[in-house]
Amino acid sequence: MSETSLETPGAGSSAEPALQGIRGASRKFWKAWLGVFRAIPETQFFLLLAIVIGLFSGLVVVCFRICIEWTSILLLGSGIHPSILRTLLVPSACGILVAILALRVFPRVRGSGVNQTKAAVYIYDGYVPFSTVIGKFITCALAIGSGQSLGPEDPALQMGAGIASKLGRGLHLSQEKLRLIAPVGAAAGLAAAFNAPVSAVLFVIEEVIGNWSGGVLGAVVLAAVSSVVVMRRFMGSAALFRIPPFELQHPAELLAFAVLGIVGGGASLILVKFIAWARPRLMALPTWSRYLQPAGAGLLIGIIGIWLPQVMGAGYPIIDQALHDQYTWKMLLLLGAFKILATGFSFTSGTPGGMFAPTLFIGAMIGGAVGGIEHIFFHRLTGSVGAFALVGMGTLFAGFLRIPITSVFMVIEVSGNYSAILPVMISNGIAYLISRHYQSVPLFDMLSRQDGVVLPSVEEQRERVNLRVEDAMRLPAEDAQREGECFEEAVRRATAAKKGNFLVRLTSGEWAIVEPGALEQLAAASSGPVSESQIDTRRPPTLHPDQTLEEALHSIQDWAILPVVNRADLRRLEGVLALEDVLAAYRKRGAA
Repeated sequence: MSETSLETPGAGSSAEPALQGIRGASRKFWKAWLGVFRAIPETQFFLLLAIVIGLFSGLVVVCFRICIEWTSILLLGSGIHPSILRTLLVPSACGILVAILALRVFPRVRGSGVNQTKAAVYIYDGYVPFSTVIGKFITCALAIGSGQSLGPEDPALQMGAGIASKLGRGLHLSQEKLRLIAPVGAAAGLAAAFNAPVSAVLFVIEEVIGNWSGGVLGAVVLAAVSSVVVMRRFMGSAALFRIPPFELQHPAELLAFAVLGIVGGGASLILVKFIAWARPRLMALPTWSRYLQPAGAGLLIGIIGIWLPQVMGAGYPIIDQALHDQYTWKMLLLLGAFKILATGFSFTSGTPGGMFAPTLFIGAMIGGAVGGIEHIFFHRLTGSVGAFALVGMGTLFAGFLRIPITSVFMVIEVSGNYSAILPVMISNGIAYLISRHYQSVPLFDMLSRQDGVVLPSVEEQRERVNLRVEDAMRLPAEDAQREGECFEEAVRRATAAKKGNFLVRLTSGEWAIVEPGALEQLAAASSGPVSESQIDTRRPPTLHPDQTLEEALHSIQDWAILPVVNRADLRRLEGVLALEDVLAAYRKRGAA
């Protein structure tokens, strides 16, 4: 067919209705399927959607990891040691390009992505623009592939959240489900990036959501599992790292890992303090300087990379080499120290990228160095340098990111090795306690406050002591039937004292409330015998002393008072609780 025949009015008029017909048919097809899905109850539909989110997130993360590798080969070459010219120019030149994209085209991609996902949950009703997914993919692939000391896991988390948000809005979920959809996608993205579904689920619950219910947990698990299935289909099912299993010969060997916990806690503090000091100062510089900060960070990293190219990029191959004892302890110590500098430069400059991979790198190097030094003095240690490097990964994770539970499971999943569980728990616990003692605000909370956003602190929620019913209840005294007192005597006493709401124990053993109106009627009646059937009573819910006041508020509703009974003996009245007692307890804690 000639070009002129395509331009004739007849051809154009016949093609346009055909295109409109195709569009109309596609719209009808989509609406029909949407109608089928919407017929499913939303709770079940949410779980089904979680699987779909996992599939899409897994595919995107696979493409993301491949793109980072290709970018690195294209820009820095495939050799172990790039040329000096490339090492200096590539990170700084790409830094300028990344800055322009982040400031002009994709303004939401700066940072790691964790706090941005939390903000979507608590501020924006689960909304993450899909342009952020595209921007994060491009800028992080350029930044990490060009040698910036950042990782792909945190960006993958935010990309998963963006994919979930797009699907949730397209399917017109309720506001409640839209708010929860971002953490579901976050778990899917992180699980695929780490090949660690359990750690991803724990991280999202421990850091992003802060609490969980059965429905949310089910959706998060389904999304994480489905994304890992997709990732393993393309990238293989092997754990991220492998080391030979080892066995502790004597409990005293755990002291060696306790020392690692102390050293790792100190190293994590150095990195946190560096970020806390440098980031606000760079943010306070003129706006135009933000276009140059990633380039400056890239140049500094390039200078380090001339002598230590291992610190450039995410560094997974270097971690694997450290786990297999391929470096001396002196080299490991150098790599760990300069990786702290390189990571601080990259992150504080505002370059998009994550902190997970650099944290694992630093932990592996510090752990291996500590193990190497200890083996010089204690030849009978059964744990290899690689085992110390593995434990060090979790140690720095616990101290720097302050997620102690996730850090333990993360080490197990990324290594496929359960033999190090006891050393990991001891070392991680020590590093976490050191970090808490010397750094009052966790990293993610500190970053959000530097950005002028107040997000819920999961650690503060964990540490907050909940007030309990026993902290607010008062003794029954004149408000209830006494032990050994018969029903009639109790009612007569309440009537004479003109008590308001009064608790009595029925013959069934239940506690009931006699309201003021019933007592007034009794006082006006004859002074004959009083029985349960003569008085109107209401049976309130019962509380127990160990329940939280938050639970009590759900029960108290419009009841004047509630009985607080013993769990082992429901007939035994421990106290009574009224709304004013709850408010008084909260005022007392606030004053303290």
